[in-house]
Amino acid sequence: MLRPMAKGARWMVVLLLAGFAWRRKSLTPWIFVAMVAGAELGFDAPHVAVQLKVLSDIFLRLIQAIVAPLILATLIVGIAGHGDLKGVGRIALKALVYFEVVTTLALVVGLVAINLSKAGVGLAMTAAAPMGAAPVATRWDEVLLHVFPENLAKSIAEGQVLQVVVFALLFGIALATVSEAKRAPVLRLCESLSAVMFRFTNVVMYFAPVAVGAAMAYTVGNMGLGVLVHLAKLLATLYGALVVFGVCVLLPVAVLFRIPVRRFLRAVAEPATIAFATSNSTAALPSAMERMEMLGVPRRIVAFVIPAGYSFNLDGSTLYLAVASIFVAQAAGMHLTVAQQVVMMLTLMLTSKGVAGVPRAMLVVLLATASSFHLPMEPVFVILGIDALMDMARTTVNVVGNCMASVVVAKWEGEFGKQE
Repeated sequence: MLRPMAKGARWMVVLLLAGFAWRRKSLTPWIFVAMVAGAELGFDAPHVAVQLKVLSDIFLRLIQAIVAPLILATLIVGIAGHGDLKGVGRIALKALVYFEVVTTLALVVGLVAINLSKAGVGLAMTAAAPMGAAPVATRWDEVLLHVFPENLAKSIAEGQVLQVVVFALLFGIALATVSEAKRAPVLRLCESLSAVMFRFTNVVMYFAPVAVGAAMAYTVGNMGLGVLVHLAKLLATLYGALVVFGVCVLLPVAVLFRIPVRRFLRAVAEPATIAFATSNSTAALPSAMERMEMLGVPRRIVAFVIPAGYSFNLDGSTLYLAVASIFVAQAAGMHLTVAQQVVMMLTLMLTSKGVAGVPRAMLVVLLATASSFHLPMEPVFVILGIDALMDMARTTVNVVGNCMASVVVAKWEGEFGKQE
């Protein structure tokens, strides 16, 4: 008697959550509801829940269809669209050097954190990955050769994302060096393709709650509610790693460049709050630029560094990708060597460039990397269930990191506090 009552009470909670999500008219609450409903269905009716895997597989296929054209178009536009970098001169060079150093440190912090917490160890989702065997290339020369594309269509078909990235980088550099008359039509085509793929992603994401619910139902139906413990550990790992990144990377950078920390924190409070509340870096862009200019960063530096940072300086997102990708490998029971993890981090560092403007863009990058390294997909869908909570934190760090970058470049140029 008590068990049916408890079951009815749990489903009543799910219905109440659905009512709340309906009033919010937003995708994020529906993802939470789907995660809870999927876990409940997997617990109450495991034989039904395991049949729902096809829904998450449909979502996976749609995401995989997005990956190559999205990364290809955004990277080409990101490189060729900055064809005036010579005119920007030292500012561009210093900003890009700073971006790559800091994002690399973010990857290292995330990598160390997830290897220490081992949040995915014991999840054992190996049965869900029809992705083939792990790559056999182990020698340094084989790994290096594997980076370069033999045929673009073949690279796309085989899910070799790093090869697509290398092709896009070389194509973008070549496009940036031709005359404006020849560059403009190709650049417009790539910009249009990028815009369409962003919209394509937005459309596909409307199916995300269904996919999350199905993946969670399948997982709990197969493995029980213990999977939620791993998700809690993953969330704690990310938040802890982001705090460590702020204290051990951004704070020493501020001290090194003699940035007034208290004034900076007061200036960045508003854009950081907007980023946390909306989980959208773009929403915080106008406020971030205005506040940094008021802090003393010259407008010409703000106008280049912060927008460029939205493509090249995603500190929070790169750290998240490091944590999530190793979590997926741990969940698959795969032991990655240090060399394999380094190659994976290099892939993540490159593939994350230029896709910050689309919601859940990091899911696209994570799925691309998982496919490239023959990791199972189901842990990624389980992660999506708590992705909204993770997104708020990583987006905040993205915005704070880009604001910090503008001040660092201004200090490096000796122009901080100067009026234009």
